[in-house]
Amino acid sequence: MSDNSQLFWGAAISAAQTESACDVDGKGLSIWDEFCSKKQGYIYKQSTIKNKDHMKDSCDFYYHYKEDILLLKKIGFKHFRFSIAWTRVMPDGINVNPLGVDFYKDVIDFCHENEIVPWVTLYHWDLPIELEKKGGWINREIIEWFTQYATFCVKTFSTVENWILINEPSVFLGAGYLFGIHAPGKKSFDGFLAATHHVMLSIGEAYRRLKNEFPDKSIGSSFSFTHIEPAGHKEKDYKAAELADKLVNRMFFEPLIGHGYPLGDVKKLNQITKFFKKGDEEKLITDLDFYGLQTYTREVFKHNPFNPFLKLKHVPADERTIDLTAMNWEMHAESIYKTIMKVHAYNLNRPIVVTENGAAFNDQVVLDRVNDFSRIHYFQTHINEVLRAKSDGADVKGYFAWSLLDNFEWAEGYYPRFGLIYVDFKTKKRLMKESAHWFRRFLSSQLKY
Repeated sequence: MSDNSQLFWGAAISAAQTESACDVDGKGLSIWDEFCSKKQGYIYKQSTIKNKDHMKDSCDFYYHYKEDILLLKKIGFKHFRFSIAWTRVMPDGINVNPLGVDFYKDVIDFCHENEIVPWVTLYHWDLPIELEKKGGWINREIIEWFTQYATFCVKTFSTVENWILINEPSVFLGAGYLFGIHAPGKKSFDGFLAATHHVMLSIGEAYRRLKNEFPDKSIGSSFSFTHIEPAGHKEKDYKAAELADKLVNRMFFEPLIGHGYPLGDVKKLNQITKFFKKGDEEKLITDLDFYGLQTYTREVFKHNPFNPFLKLKHVPADERTIDLTAMNWEMHAESIYKTIMKVHAYNLNRPIVVTENGAAFNDQVVLDRVNDFSRIHYFQTHINEVLRAKSDGADVKGYFAWSLLDNFEWAEGYYPRFGLIYVDFKTKKRLMKESAHWFRRFLSSQLKY
């Protein structure tokens, strides 16, 4: 890591969103391979993914990884965050695929050859379908399945120093197990609570076992933190925002730092205790080596007296502002400052790494250029807020832009483009956007990074 006065800078991708090659060289199927092929609806069945897109048609990072790492280096980044596809190294979630192992060894070796520091995420949402058939995250056995997989990876890819256990539990659990809009497409409150508890326990168990066996490795996990505000100044709106903060942020973070689940008097949330076993409260507490923080936007909530379970209502961004990204997310730079300072206020005595931050737009190639000036503005303003948080005392060590490449944006398909590098998904041709050139100038102006 860098010294205390400066951040390190990197860019990030994930396996499911960029690798393609979904059934190549022994790779097994993940829940996202299956979800992309599903259709939903009671009368008129339609694809679960917009425009009938499929993750198999993404960036072909599996074949272009050298080109992409060299582009990352050309921009000036010295850190690269990517994930391992569980089904590529273990097609059924348990048994090893040597060809998959060889691929990631090659990627890691090429990073080192080019003086790029790899940061490897062990789970970025692509659970093996064979484990999902056994209950997936709802099955408590997954704590051991994940821990064995994590231990194998850290041992096998021994030259990697920095590991991220699980990416954004709140997002894949809420979208995949409660609302059914992401893989595996389940809609069960009990299932959501069980999966939440097992993910939190998995972070703790995997961390302890890995630190016992590999004490010199830097092991953290990444968390989605959304800045939440009330819609008005009424007390009930403040209470609605506080409840939303529990559901969106605190539920998936505070158990690990010894605060327990923020259940309060919300009866529905208290049902998570049905899935406790003796000693779980202690097993949840996990003193990670660093905390990955991921912020994109601000969300606003107000009181809703007509909701029988949770007295709140989300106020969509397009009802509040026209300053939107292609995801219909509000561009609100101060959000990242607020969330960093909120984590800092826990006094964790551990560094914070911004493991994702970025914006999607409907980028177009005109005369071999992509003039994504809105993205440049987004990065400029958000990085300024990260530096402000550091100046105000937060122990921020690094920043990863999301994303290096345009990619498969889950249920949104290929329309929202997050990348610094434009990808033609038909030809797989890469093109640096103006935001990549801006980052190149920005990084070249840094004395240390």
